[in-house]
Amino acid sequence: MSAESGVGRPKAPRPRRSAAGNLAFGAGVLLVLATATLGAFAVVALLGKAVDPGPLSSVVPHEGHNALVVGGIAIGGLTGLMLPVIFFGMVRGNEDTPRVGPASAARKVLAVLVFDVLLLVVSFLVAQLGWLLPAQITTVVAVFAIGFSWMPLAMVPWERLGLGDGFGKLRGPSASHQAQ
Repeated sequence: MSAESGVGRPKAPRPRRSAAGNLAFGAGVLLVLATATLGAFAVVALLGKAVDPGPLSSVVPHEGHNALVVGGIAIGGLTGLMLPVIFFGMVRGNEDTPRVGPASAARKVLAVLVFDVLLLVVSFLVAQLGWLLPAQITTVVAVFAIGFSWMPLAMVPWERLGLGDGFGKLRGPSASHQAQ
C-alpha cells in the first residue's frame, strides 16, 4: 500500500459555475483591473508632483522623468493588482484553497509594500542616468531595469526563511511535503 494520498485516484469533476458565480467573477476581475489601472495613474501623478515643482526637482534630471513614470506604473499597478486579490483571499475560500488569515494577509501586504519601495529605489537610481543619457535611452533602460528588478527576489530561498507559504505553492511541493 502506498502512503501517498490521492495518487492514482481519478479526481472528481469540478462543479460548473452558475450564472451568478460568473457575474461575480467578472465583477471581481473588473475591480482588480480598475484598481491596478487607477493605482498606476495615482502613483505616476504623485511622483510627478514630487519631482516637477516639488522637493525632488533638483535630484532628478529632466531626462530621467520617464524612469519615474515607468516606476510609478509598476508600483501603482502592482499594488492595485495585489491588494484586492489579497482581500478577496480573506473572504473567499474552499477546500482546495483555504481563506487567507489576517496574519498571512498582513505579511503579504507588507511584502507588496516592501517590493514597492524596491521599485521606487530602482526608479530613482535609473532616473539618475538622465544626467548622462538622453531621455529615450533612459526610458528604455528604465523599462528593463524596473521590469526585471523582481528577479533577485525570485532567487531567494523563501522556504528557508519561513516565508514559503505563498511562494512554495507557486514552485510546487517542497521536499518536506513530499516526505510526508
